[in-house]
Amino acid sequence: MKHSEPTLIDVKMMRLALKEARKGMGKTSPNPAVGAVLAKNARILSKGWHQAAGCAHAEIEALRSLKNKSSAKGATLYVTLEPCSTHGRTPPCCESIITSGITRVVYGARDPNPKNAGRADTILRESGIEVLSGILEPECASLNRAWNKWILTGLPYVIAKTGMSLDGRIGSPKGRRWITSEASRKDAMQLRATSGAILVGAETVRSDNPSLTVRGIPVKQQPLRVVWSRSGNLPPDCHLLTDEHREKTLLFESKSLREVMQDLGRRGIEQVLIEGGGRTLGEAFDEGLVDHIVFYVAPVLIGGETPSVGGCGVETNESAIRLTNPTYTRIGDDIRIDGRVDYSLRLNSSGC
Repeated sequence: MKHSEPTLIDVKMMRLALKEARKGMGKTSPNPAVGAVLAKNARILSKGWHQAAGCAHAEIEALRSLKNKSSAKGATLYVTLEPCSTHGRTPPCCESIITSGITRVVYGARDPNPKNAGRADTILRESGIEVLSGILEPECASLNRAWNKWILTGLPYVIAKTGMSLDGRIGSPKGRRWITSEASRKDAMQLRATSGAILVGAETVRSDNPSLTVRGIPVKQQPLRVVWSRSGNLPPDCHLLTDEHREKTLLFESKSLREVMQDLGRRGIEQVLIEGGGRTLGEAFDEGLVDHIVFYVAPVLIGGETPSVGGCGVETNESAIRLTNPTYTRIGDDIRIDGRVDYSLRLNSSGC
């Protein structure tokens, strides 16, 4: 069977499917966020997105949204992720696609699980359905970067976030808790809202008494609050142990950060946001656990001995940890630095 090349209409429809998928960001764990569009003759028939684990998948939502069910015959389905081909909490989408009369399926990213990757292609083609894959694949794959890593490794995707001064310090002067602006802190709430857990070191709890909750943004549920500690000693009256979300606080004592991440992965946590302090972030980088960084830099100089990232460091500048395609965004007077972490030049060169 000869398969067509993508058209401008295919790209346009996939962008609309991506827009649908983004509606589910932070709401679908332990499932991926997926969007779908049904179209015929360049005309949109319906759209759908996966709203939560256990709910209908995006493809099924799009089929259910059709005003005329028979209009699916001869239509093209655009979906950001390869349609599922196995039974889970819901039946496989491939079955519904085949019985609907859809004649063409265009999807963005392949299922990262080696047991499933490409299986839908075979099932659908054997039923006479044309399949085209890889449309806007980078955008579709990055949509579920945390889920992809968790599926393949069992470990959560780790984002390191901190707010610091221009000279890389996180210790606020007396009488001032915040270094970065209110606008930066509001922006950072989006990171909390899309993470399954927020992790800090015990010293951060003792010095700052954070609540580690999502505020100002509606969320299905608050993320887990994780404290990494050597001694296990926390102030008994701290927010994490006394507020309304105290049942969502986990304390890990005398465990390595890698062991903590393995435990969180077993709990189904796909993304962890590490918010500090400097020793905790240093350990995370030393262990090669961080996948992504979001640093907010304020135009102030503080000095002192509390660095944003501690740890052992590297032996030479050439072996420093670097960012891949970083972006720099101005938020008020602050700068947000955002990028994937690249350990490839490190070559186990650590100052430990």
